[in-house]
Amino acid sequence: MNAAIITIGDEILIGQIVDTNAAHIARQLNEAGITVSERLSVGDDARQIEESILRAMERCSVVITTGGLGPTKDDITKTTLARMFGCRMVNDPDVEMHIRGLLERRNIPFNELNRSQALVPEGCTVLFNAHGTAPGMWFERDGHILINLPGVPFEMKHLMEDEVLPRLKNRFELRSVVHRTMITAGIPESMLAERIASWEEALPPYLKLAYLPAPNIVRLRLSAYEVDGESVAAEIERRFAMLEEIIPDNIAGFENATLQEHVHRMLTERGQTLAVAESCTGGRIASLFTAMAGASAYLLAGAVTYSNEAKISMLGVSPDTLRRCGAVSEQTAREMAEGVRRITGADYGVATTGIAGPAGGSEEKPVGTVWFAVASAEGTTAVMRNSGTDRGQIIERASAYAIELLRDRILNRK
Repeated sequence: MNAAIITIGDEILIGQIVDTNAAHIARQLNEAGITVSERLSVGDDARQIEESILRAMERCSVVITTGGLGPTKDDITKTTLARMFGCRMVNDPDVEMHIRGLLERRNIPFNELNRSQALVPEGCTVLFNAHGTAPGMWFERDGHILINLPGVPFEMKHLMEDEVLPRLKNRFELRSVVHRTMITAGIPESMLAERIASWEEALPPYLKLAYLPAPNIVRLRLSAYEVDGESVAAEIERRFAMLEEIIPDNIAGFENATLQEHVHRMLTERGQTLAVAESCTGGRIASLFTAMAGASAYLLAGAVTYSNEAKISMLGVSPDTLRRCGAVSEQTAREMAEGVRRITGADYGVATTGIAGPAGGSEEKPVGTVWFAVASAEGTTAVMRNSGTDRGQIIERASAYAIELLRDRILNRK
């Protein structure tokens, strides 16, 4: 069974807010065994809303919309739906009583705008919104279902969980939609595809493989739609187990795992410690680790040594090195990693130094040039990589690669 999601609001189309509602609804529907075949955003325009909903209902068994159910004049979804279904607007006394009580508890006067939220198209099934003033609505036409939810994310989420999903599960005999994602690192997408080509070709037809690249990782997602969930889940695990034998050194985890989580887990289990010296990444590496609970078990310090003076005074980088080689150089990166390790007594010292731009580049060292170093008792590894051309992209890519380099050192790969 398939579904469409339509988010309504000018604020989405002009980029004023990020549409998180559609992503949440899609995840919930997939987990319930409903395939989302299309997603669309439209403005607060009655004609656009009506045309989009009618087109979606022709193609999909279920259409879910969010937004445009508030009390102000720009919220027109409810009246548009009443016209579409040939309904008049009627007062729902239960909704009005709920709104009155909710506003009283918040010390907000109950006015005519609030009263209008208790008006619903006659004939729809009202979905009780325990957490807000805009009720959800459920319409049926020719075997197709249209569900309208408020755009406030936490209200939408509660209505999905409390009202929408239970009703859909009772209304349809749903088969499973199964997704499983493996996280790979240390190998570019094109090389990865080449390495696993024979494995991919041997997949059964009902398993669909997707490559999802991100900075320094590639996610491999296997999906199956409208299947026997338990047996297919077991088959996916078997297929991924085969893949682990093909690329054992490139697997960082599953689902939403990140490289920093992988390193976090290894350092914690091994009782080892880490210190970070950052220049061009500006503290991003340290922040990725401190975002995880338990980082205090291994992260001893993070130093943002942006200037040459800070590199000298805080890390002990040689002034002669900076004069001869420059701040963005192999030798400086080595001395930064070794210095932060020596000062803190950490098992591992990680350093970055580069040119994040947009200015500061040269023909010899263009914008995006970043030197990385990892120091440990076994010695120091230094690597140079061009990490892009956009400042934000360079910081993200460089941070990800520094963590990848640290992971490889922990695993004695470099």
